[in-house]
Amino acid sequence: MPSADPVDDPIRERRARIAHWTLLANRIGYLVLALAVALFFIALAVGFNAAMATAVIVALVVAFVLLAPSIVLGYAVKAAERDDRELGF
Repeated sequence: MPSADPVDDPIRERRARIAHWTLLANRIGYLVLALAVALFFIALAVGFNAAMATAVIVALVVAFVLLAPSIVLGYAVKAAERDDRELGF
């Protein structure tokens, strides 16, 4: 039976690296999403102009580019780990 230690198993080591990077991408993505919301409300209070609209849109695009794959990969890593536990690896 394969070892459950992530250091000995290259697949689990790779999963741990992916989990680390997806966690980082999630944190940055949600931070940029919060920035987009804050910029939107600032623009709403001050008055929309082209620069503020562009800043909000850019922040939203960056947030979604980071969040979409990181959320999917995060669930994939968790499902693979759960499957390994259920199979006794």
